[in-house]
Amino acid sequence: MGFCREAGRALILLFEAVVCLSFMFKRRSRREIIQQMFICGIKSLGVITVVATFTGMILALQTGIEMRRFGQEVFIGAAVMVSMLREMGPFMTGLILAASVGSAVAAQMGTMVVSEEIAALELMSINPVRFLVMPRLVAMAVMTPLLSFYSCVMGVVGGGIVGLTQLGVPWSAYIDNATRYAMNKDLFVGMLKAFLFGVIIVITACHQGFATTQGAVGVGNATRRTVIMSFLSILIVGYFITRLFYV
Repeated sequence: MGFCREAGRALILLFEAVVCLSFMFKRRSRREIIQQMFICGIKSLGVITVVATFTGMILALQTGIEMRRFGQEVFIGAAVMVSMLREMGPFMTGLILAASVGSAVAAQMGTMVVSEEIAALELMSINPVRFLVMPRLVAMAVMTPLLSFYSCVMGVVGGGIVGLTQLGVPWSAYIDNATRYAMNKDLFVGMLKAFLFGVIIVITACHQGFATTQGAVGVGNATRRTVIMSFLSILIVGYFITRLFYV
């Protein structure tokens, strides 16, 4: 019952934020959205670059070692590209943003609740959802698919480096197989996953932040719950989307 109650409140918060999307073109909202896009997008590029590159390298190495037993290591490009587009790109991007951006948003919202800044906004007839949640929702919904696509590119590049230097796969053959067997559907499904992951992270973080109690201890608990719930939601939603489109 507690889980259903919390999920219902999070869905209500999402609905309120969607209703406020009509204000996203206001000058103040545009400025806040651009700032949030910079925070969750540009500031995360370093970590995503390293994680995505080494994810592609690991995929290429492990796949290539097994495929070399059958003389098929030239096809590691297809394996890396499809894996990154369908699952690993959106998945790794979602985990990174949940750990960095989601925890920061939850801590910020929780601190504002504890210090009664949210109550002050309501006293001034300022909707906290419109002022705080909506810009972060738009920023994450836009930046998460872009970051996921970037992570896919870096993963393919990392896999190509391993294929060239350790498995003897020429770069031209690697790219040819990577682009030949990957379909547009893989890209679209991956971007859909990334979009949903971004929405889940923001709504979970804002919901947990707004529900903060018990002062500084509550802020820490809200941050911890945000990361845990975001990770679990990303895993579950990612599975069901794959099940829906590929089975």
